[in-house]
Amino acid sequence: MPHYILSIDQGTTSTRAIVFDGTGNRVASAQVELKQHFPADGWVEHDAMDIWWATETVCRDALRKGGLHARDIAAIGITNQRETTVLWDRANGMPVHRAIVWQDRRTGERCAELKEQGYEPLIQSRTGLLLDPYFSATKLAWLLDHVPNARARAERGELAFGTIDSWLLWKLTHGKVHATDATNASRTMLFNIRTQCWDEELLRLFNIPAELLPVVKDSSADFGRCAPDFLGAPIPICGVAGDQQAALIGQACFAPGMVKSTYGTGCFMITNTGSTIVQSENRLLTTVAYRLNGETTYAVEGSIFVAGATIQWLRDGLKLIGCASETQAIAEATGDARGVYMVPAFTGLGAPYWDPRARGAIFGLTRDTGIGEIVTAGLQSVCFQTRDLMEAMTRDGASPVTTLRIDGGMVVNNWVAQSLADIIGVPVDRPVVTETTALGAAFLAGLQVGIFTSLDDISTLWSCDRRFEPTMSDDKRSSLYTGWLDAVRRVASEPSA
Repeated sequence: MPHYILSIDQGTTSTRAIVFDGTGNRVASAQVELKQHFPADGWVEHDAMDIWWATETVCRDALRKGGLHARDIAAIGITNQRETTVLWDRANGMPVHRAIVWQDRRTGERCAELKEQGYEPLIQSRTGLLLDPYFSATKLAWLLDHVPNARARAERGELAFGTIDSWLLWKLTHGKVHATDATNASRTMLFNIRTQCWDEELLRLFNIPAELLPVVKDSSADFGRCAPDFLGAPIPICGVAGDQQAALIGQACFAPGMVKSTYGTGCFMITNTGSTIVQSENRLLTTVAYRLNGETTYAVEGSIFVAGATIQWLRDGLKLIGCASETQAIAEATGDARGVYMVPAFTGLGAPYWDPRARGAIFGLTRDTGIGEIVTAGLQSVCFQTRDLMEAMTRDGASPVTTLRIDGGMVVNNWVAQSLADIIGVPVDRPVVTETTALGAAFLAGLQVGIFTSLDDISTLWSCDRRFEPTMSDDKRSSLYTGWLDAVRRVASEPSA
């Protein structure tokens, strides 16, 4: 029996494929960057066909690099940027518009209208989410209202909606499978996390035809087989999860109270709450952590829109650096941001502020401020935002975090990992395998085909590469964070934000 697993990790800024063996070790990988489209202020789009072509490329390249063939792959797992919304033609499999990305804020006014009409408590109770443009429902409604004939075609059953996992499943199976998993469904603002079904009342509220929706499955399940022309054989697709839930699984955070934080384009902290649905009083999100064998595990999540994207902006926008890996040496040489604070609210502020009209700013500039201080402030902004999330979770009654498990592209930077420990004041553990998002999808696929026998089996495969202990004094930690909170207040669109 083949024992390799191919994990497709479709993220906001790139598409990756990683082959893992039966012990969770990486065998080979390939990656392609994804072009970003910004048609208007606060709007972010992707070309869904670019995503599909990149997926084909990286999967084939990963197998080639590993010296493997399709017959060597036991299963495929998929993890994806969540909330990003695709609408496509069922007949020809072509998108009717570019995908609207999770960061996109074009439906802010519509969300504000619904909030003023008093719908947010209903939405939060049913979905665990806040009424915000971040989620898929208002993005899909916008497409139906702005793409010519889209609504009429949707009502006739000619169109299909999906988040990126659904889009890839459709393309991988040549249109035979229109499905998603419970974690991705829980991010649409259309899925009732209590009943585990699409919510008819919310569909009416957002004016979404039910004919558009995919079937919702467990995170580890039979999602069909890829078409033979994809890699040369019909490989079973057996695991699907949104990227942050996949990272929770990859970090083996299976017990209630375990916490992980992922640093990719954005930053996402999730606490496992087990079978308990915890409704936040501090504007955090309640979400599905994973669903296995029909049993749902829940989580509380704090979402930050911009983390690694800050470094991408320093590289591509300001051109202060040539590549992200330069930032560690720059920060180490600089040592301190010297009172400079960067609030990277390029598309508004996420949790716990949820201020879609806030915009980014840099404060504290002086004549001797240079590239080093600005780069350091950009890195520190991620650490400050992480503390924002931890403070909100504590106010919600969560047990104090004693250790934070971290992953994502940014955490290979030792300066960032140490700064995190200093700013939040607790030890930070970085795992041996930092590609935990892709690993989580591989674990889910491996569970379905029997490579892994249980969550306990998976837990034994997690190991710590390095622990970062706090070294900063309490006074300095408090002073720096107070300065951050002041900077955030100054970019808020309203004083109460």
